[in-house]
Amino acid sequence: MRQALDAAREAANQGEVPVGAALVWQDAVIAVAANAPRALSDPTAHAEMRVIRAAAATLGRDRLEQAELWVTLEPCAMCAGAIAHARIGRLYYAASDPKGGAVEHGPRLFGQPTCHHRPDVYAGIGEGEAATLLRDFFAARR
Repeated sequence: MRQALDAAREAANQGEVPVGAALVWQDAVIAVAANAPRALSDPTAHAEMRVIRAAAATLGRDRLEQAELWVTLEPCAMCAGAIAHARIGRLYYAASDPKGGAVEHGPRLFGQPTCHHRPDVYAGIGEGEAATLLRDFFAARR
């Protein structure tokens, strides 16, 4: 989670919403990414999407069954869908997102009968630091 939080902090420094992600494969971090929709002019450039793409390219495979995804904010519906399609084994996230989250909030994607893969989910790891980054980022913009 430390690397994901560092990526989130860097995203904030670049004017992006501070969300970071790291993907672990066989006990090694193989990809780290931060939110970059504004910098890349790409609404799908969420940290989770970017880290899944990077890991899949590094490994040369589209299914990441043994992967662990560490992210600083509860994934949105788009990212939760990508997690299911990539068959990520475990999802760890820091802060909950009552407005935009899709794991424990909103559509609760992994609980839907049509969801063909459900990762093991662990919430709240690094929650305080992630929530502070987000609060400070949005407070500075108000």
